[in-house]
Amino acid sequence: MQDATIAQATTGPVGRFRWTICGLIFAATTVNYVDRAIFGLLAPTLRQVIGWNDLEYSFIVVAFQGAYAIALPAFGWFIDRYGTKIGYTVSIVGWSLAAMGHALATGVWSFGIARGLLGLSEAGNFPCAIKSIAEWFPTKERAFATGIFNSGANIGAVVAPAIVPFLVEHFQWYGAFLATGALGFGWLVFWIIYYDPPETSKRVGKVELTYIQSDQEASVSEKIPWRVLLAHREAWAFVVGKFLTDPIWWFYLYWLPLFLNSRYGLDLTSLGLPIIVVYTLTSIGSIGGGWLSSWFIGRGWTLNRSRKLTMLGCAVLVVPIISAASISNLWVAVLIIGLAAAAHQGWSANLFTITSDLFPKKAVGSLVGLGGMAGAAGGMLFTASTGFILEFTGSYVSIFLIAGSVYLLALLAIHLLVPRMKMLQL
Repeated sequence: MQDATIAQATTGPVGRFRWTICGLIFAATTVNYVDRAIFGLLAPTLRQVIGWNDLEYSFIVVAFQGAYAIALPAFGWFIDRYGTKIGYTVSIVGWSLAAMGHALATGVWSFGIARGLLGLSEAGNFPCAIKSIAEWFPTKERAFATGIFNSGANIGAVVAPAIVPFLVEHFQWYGAFLATGALGFGWLVFWIIYYDPPETSKRVGKVELTYIQSDQEASVSEKIPWRVLLAHREAWAFVVGKFLTDPIWWFYLYWLPLFLNSRYGLDLTSLGLPIIVVYTLTSIGSIGGGWLSSWFIGRGWTLNRSRKLTMLGCAVLVVPIISAASISNLWVAVLIIGLAAAAHQGWSANLFTITSDLFPKKAVGSLVGLGGMAGAAGGMLFTASTGFILEFTGSYVSIFLIAGSVYLLALLAIHLLVPRMKMLQL
């Protein structure tokens, strides 16, 4: 009887409320990255106003990454303990207030404190988002849904250069922080109204609920501690993948405006279009990478083959960025960087999804938190190194060389740790 119900759910009208939840997570991620990206976008302007150098700028970025790294596992635990509705609420209230608090900063130290507070609170976004996708989507749809919500990072990075010049012109740089920081409170209203777990949501029909649960693991009621997670190579595959590749995304977010400013002389008003092009391409990569592995699974490919082949394609598409520092034509460089950033987001959609491919839903928040901490720690190391390299050499060549090669190394490590992907029984 149960098999017949599942068959009906997968062939008849299923319902689409789960995609509303995906849309809410997409919107939260967009707001998250607007608040995150505005600092990198204003960096050339603030460097003149505040007077910091590249090394001091790297320390401010590291303050965000360090706080983010510390808070990620804590948020992962909190979300697994109290649920995504409460977790997202706490996170977005905190990061909205912290983003607005940047308007009070006057120097390197005060900006460092503001960035640290933002990092502490923004750490809740991705554990909440990935856990919500695991709760609301069957395995075959998760990578696609993850690609959609993860593209919010790119949309946020597109929205920021579109609105920040206007805000700065009319309300000064501190007004830009106040305006963008307030966006989160508008999102929170819809989250409180619409979000509940699918099992208790009044907006989900029985057929859609059966479809959501059709290929998910049996419920695990007790909390899964970190020591149990980290006893498995599958957890380390995710952690290592994040440690090696997240720093490249941090580099795009915080150093790309400065690279375009120093290499091609672009100011705040002329930075907008190149950055919009880069992050528009990343949106395509995020959704496309998630869709591709889901399409492979739909055609009968194994989970292992679908995820890894998609990630291999993304890793190869990143490689041309090693030449970016030596390209004299602005738009050729923008397209190569955009291709690499798009491939990163396709990679990221699949890397995030393997947490729910391999571990029960009860463990997803904690695992995403641990992996995110590793990614932020790697980002701290890479950011500090970037600051030193630029301060003493002024060259981006070695930085782009690392950015172009690290994904293949990460995929090799993931494959060695997890030769065959399958759900663990904890």
